[in-house]
Amino acid sequence: MRFGSMPRDGGHLILSRAERDELIVAEPQMGTYLLRYTGAEEFLNAGERYCLWLNYAPPQVISASLRVRKRLDEVRKFRLASKAATTRKFATTPGLFCQIAQPDSNYLLVPRVSSERRAFVPIGFMPCTVIGNDQVLLVPGANLGHFGVLSSTMHNAWVRYTCGRLESRYRYSKDIVYNNFPWPATPTDAQKQKIEAAAQAVLDTRAAHPNASLADLYDPLTMPPNLVRAHQALDAAVDGAYGRKNFKNDAERVAFLFELYQKYTSLLPAGVAGKGTRKRIARGKSIVS
Repeated sequence: MRFGSMPRDGGHLILSRAERDELIVAEPQMGTYLLRYTGAEEFLNAGERYCLWLNYAPPQVISASLRVRKRLDEVRKFRLASKAATTRKFATTPGLFCQIAQPDSNYLLVPRVSSERRAFVPIGFMPCTVIGNDQVLLVPGANLGHFGVLSSTMHNAWVRYTCGRLESRYRYSKDIVYNNFPWPATPTDAQKQKIEAAAQAVLDTRAAHPNASLADLYDPLTMPPNLVRAHQALDAAVDGAYGRKNFKNDAERVAFLFELYQKYTSLLPAGVAGKGTRKRIARGKSIVS
C-alpha cells in the first residue's frame, strides 16, 4: 500500500469536466494527456475531475498548446513561491506531479478519510488510467481476495479501533492500520475461493445500482438490502478463513485480532516485532491465488 500521487500545482494541472471538454475542443491533440483524476471525495461521491498527465508527452505537443503552456507557467510560479525548498525544486518540471506513485497496472483504492457512520470503508478497483491523488491509498496488484478481506467486518473492526481521526471521520493509515493488520494465516484453497466469490458478489451488487455513488450505497440509512446481504456473505467467508464464526461485536473481533497479532509477532526474532511487522508476516500473501 502506498500514497497516491501529489501534484503540488496550485490546482493548475487539475481540470473539471467542463474545462477538460473545452480544452479537447480547442486543442484535440491534448486529449491523450487528460486522464481521470480521483481523490477520496470523487471516489466516494462519483465526482468527475481530470488532470494533465504529461509524463510521456512529447515536448513539441506541449509547446503547440497555448492553454497548457499557460497552465504550466502558473504551476511553475506557484512552486517557485513556495516556502518549501522541496516544492521549489520541482518548478523546473512544471508538467509533472511532484510525487508520482501511479501504478502501471490496475490497483485497489482505499480512501484515506471516510465517514464514521459507515459500517464499511468503501474501497474499489481502479484502472491504471485513473490517477489517484494523495488523498487515497493504492494497492497495486491487489486481487479479489485482498478486496474481500479489506471489505469485511473483520478488517473494518480493526480500522475503527486502530485508525486515526479527522474530526470524527475515520482516517485510514497504511502504517498503523494496513501494515499491522493480521491477515488469515493459512486459509485453504476452498476458503480463498469462497472469499473471492463473495467479494465478486459485492462488486456485482454494487454494479446493479449504477446511478448510486459509493456514499449512497454505504450510507447506513440507504444501503440496499442486497448489498447488506452480499456483505454478510462476505463476512461469513472471511470469518471462516480465520477459523471463527459468530462474533458478537467489534470488541470480540478486535480482541481476536490482537491475539493473532501477538501470535504473529512472537514468531519474529527479538527486536523485530513492532517494526513494520505487517510487512514481514503476511502482506496479504496468504489469500493470493
